[in-house]
Amino acid sequence: MVDVGGPRVACHIDSLLAQREMTLTQLSERVGVSLANLSVLKNNRAKAVRFTTLLALCEVLECQPGDLFSVVR
Repeated sequence: MVDVGGPRVACHIDSLLAQREMTLTQLSERVGVSLANLSVLKNNRAKAVRFTTLLALCEVLECQPGDLFSVVR
């Protein structure tokens, strides 16, 4: 989760990958984002996500942005 002194954003890529029986490497190849960048996102260390990356993730994982991220208070 990203800690900015207030609410944090948690990433749920792990659970979405498990539901789809997909690896992070496969996701990386399909989305066109490096494995290292997806790992940062998956481990809740990302400070920002490009809109184009978000759209690509949603398209490949067949989900909505709210399925990928949640706000933790």
